[in-house]
Amino acid sequence: MEITGKIIAVLPERGGVSQRTGSEWKVQEYVLETQEQYPRKMCFDVFGADKIAQFAIKIGDQLTVSFDIDAREYQGRWYNSIRAWKVERAATAADAPVGQVPFPPVPDAAPVDFSAGDSKDDLPF
Repeated sequence: MEITGKIIAVLPERGGVSQRTGSEWKVQEYVLETQEQYPRKMCFDVFGADKIAQFAIKIGDQLTVSFDIDAREYQGRWYNSIRAWKVERAATAADAPVGQVPFPPVPDAAPVDFSAGDSKDDLPF
């Protein structure tokens, strides 16, 4: 799944040592807000010190986040986890090359007259 929006909060990094493997782990959570008529907020996490450094997410970044959703049970309650696996910087107007028009101009074409019916037209409407 994917979502695009602006990072509005960077939560503190958490870490620890795995009880099963004994290796260290780190996770950081971020809050993204969509830029729609009715904005939505989503909290997602990035797992692993290497991914946290690779993505280098900061407040104000415009991002497209690819993520997986998973749920787990703990003491009779269920918790959702939204884990990002790919983060891309969203293209903005400032990123466009200078002097380039976003849509190329369309050459003038002769107008088509749709009022003159087609004798082969056998559509019922």
